[in-house]
Amino acid sequence: MFKKILIANRGEIAMRILRTCKEMGIKTVAVYSTADKDSLHVRFADEAVCIGPAMSKDSYLKIPNIIAAAEITNADAIHPGYGFLSENSTFSKVCQKNGIKFIGATPEQIDRMGDKANAKATMKEAGVPCVPGSDGLIDSYNDAVRIAEEIGYPVMIKATAGGGGKGMRRVWNEEELKENWDSAVMEAEAAFGNGGMYMEKLIEEPRHIEIQVAGDQYGKACHLSERDCSVQRRNQKLTEETPSPFMTDELREKMGEAAVKAAEYIGYEGVGTIEFLVDKHRNFYFMEMNTRIQVEHPITEQVVDYDLIREQIMLAAGAKISGKNYYPKLHSIECRINAEDPYNDFRPSPGRITGLNIPGGHGVRVDTHVYAGYTIPPNYDSMIAKLITTAQTREEAIAKMRRALEEFYIEGVKTTIPFHRQLMDDERYLEGNYTTAFMDDFEMDKKYDY
Repeated sequence: MFKKILIANRGEIAMRILRTCKEMGIKTVAVYSTADKDSLHVRFADEAVCIGPAMSKDSYLKIPNIIAAAEITNADAIHPGYGFLSENSTFSKVCQKNGIKFIGATPEQIDRMGDKANAKATMKEAGVPCVPGSDGLIDSYNDAVRIAEEIGYPVMIKATAGGGGKGMRRVWNEEELKENWDSAVMEAEAAFGNGGMYMEKLIEEPRHIEIQVAGDQYGKACHLSERDCSVQRRNQKLTEETPSPFMTDELREKMGEAAVKAAEYIGYEGVGTIEFLVDKHRNFYFMEMNTRIQVEHPITEQVVDYDLIREQIMLAAGAKISGKNYYPKLHSIECRINAEDPYNDFRPSPGRITGLNIPGGHGVRVDTHVYAGYTIPPNYDSMIAKLITTAQTREEAIAKMRRALEEFYIEGVKTTIPFHRQLMDDERYLEGNYTTAFMDDFEMDKKYDY
């Protein structure tokens, strides 16, 4: 087992990893930018090293600085969390070369699954259902027109190095393809340094349902059931739940089997997520694989009583998985609390938190790194907390979430708490009748402000 783990991240996920390390008796090293010097993970880690200024490219994305921090503190492993360098094959490779264990996928697995076009080709080889689309990257706009005609409109053009909805466009006809092609390529180049594009058939009325998987170093994998992530805004998840209200036992078995097949085909090591689009007829199609821990992993932990961070560390240290799959025994919902103003197009709202009340009680979990007096920097993702409720049934989990949101009070900045309060009263959500288009006609009601 590792003696000391450097946590190459910040915010709530850094705190989440730190807690499990402490419970396992493993020493921790926090790295931080100058903007994060007052963060909780810096305060509670055994050691802390400043790795650069506020900009991510000069700190959390600066591989030499992170490796240097690991070497001077004698860390024998690095946990990348999510985002930043968590799916960067170069970082994984550099860790290998320096004799530091990267707690995550191997460089080869990241390369194979991190590029969406390569991932799709790999999944086709593995026999996993894929959305009809282009065979690899599209060379030119003229090729895009030809492929769209072959697939049939509507189509979705996507950046191969994409994430967070960047370089992604829904296209309903050739005129819209002409209008959107160049802007999507430029957006992808600006965001990822890679303008490569591919195309897929647009699945109408889709649900975004993902399967949590775990794989060991010996070729075996298992799944831990599904999470429904369909409530999204601009392809960014807002809330997730498990089990999915759209799921049937038969569909869960089929999707779980496909996810395990995908993980074992590439010999996947660590925990990861196979993401699927599911149409209204419950046909499912591979979308992408996240070769890291997910933001929404706590709801899976809650319903199967399983510490996924601990499992990541154990698998990285060479442990074998049991081989059995895990199924939800309870119902769990997660609301992402972002420092954004839902009444002003979800505009970011960084600043100082002047007052804070965190909810509690049976079945309520809050993962956060903020406290009264903490200043939310403008340099990073706006998520400041995750509120998770767990109960015997979906109805009870929603009632618990409604109560917890009323108790959750953050002063000094705007947050998405009013949005989630309104969501918990939304008739479509209560019925479990939602798709990825849910937010297209959602309008905020002022009565939920506080």
